[in-house]
Amino acid sequence: MSGEIAKTRSGKLYPPLAPQAVILYFALILILTLFFPLIAVAAFKSAGIPGWAGLMILWLSLIGSFINIPIKEVRTGKLVHSWGVVYFFGIPYFVPKISEEKMIIALNVGGALIPLAVSTYMYTEIMIHGGIDLGVRTFASLVIVSLVSYKASRVIEGVGIAIPAFIPSITAVIASLLLCWPNPASPAYISGSVGTLIGADLMNYRKFRYLNAPIISIGGAGTFDGVFLSGLLALILVAALK
Repeated sequence: MSGEIAKTRSGKLYPPLAPQAVILYFALILILTLFFPLIAVAAFKSAGIPGWAGLMILWLSLIGSFINIPIKEVRTGKLVHSWGVVYFFGIPYFVPKISEEKMIIALNVGGALIPLAVSTYMYTEIMIHGGIDLGVRTFASLVIVSLVSYKASRVIEGVGIAIPAFIPSITAVIASLLLCWPNPASPAYISGSVGTLIGADLMNYRKFRYLNAPIISIGGAGTFDGVFLSGLLALILVAALK
């Protein structure tokens, strides 16, 4: 219906998108392409990361979401029926073949490696400048978000593990504000990103073989937006509330 021209009772014709809707769409695009990076950079600055580094993290995460590094091949235990071709004196003969299905487990660069690298840097800074006490409280926040993410994650056959981004991010905000005040920025990002990665992907590792997918990307596919947005949204919200 959205591609059709609507006709009202008065006989007037209206295009499927009103001028107000077009303006709204352009405004949203402008916000996403211009203002969101500025907000993200400001949030990273609140965690002690320079603006240029925050912008680099943002774009590398987006670009890295398209890169998967294979780390393991797993046999699913399911049998796959296919046809092979055997040539005899140039004449092809089709013969049935039975083989065990294999699944590739990969690591997503943007959804796993970059958040882990950034979180490792932040946690090191916490231990150096904030002390062991803040490090322990940050770890407690991470555990809480991991458990909540595990409960909120869903197995989608043929795709992978998916999780709504707002659940771990809000949990990370609450946990970091309660446990890590007055320095909740870095703990919010760490617990939001790594907690989502652990709870949604790693804690569901044993379910991978039942997903019926040729490749499972840790931190990728459905959980990329979860890992990427959870840490970033948690950081933005904490920076706004602090």
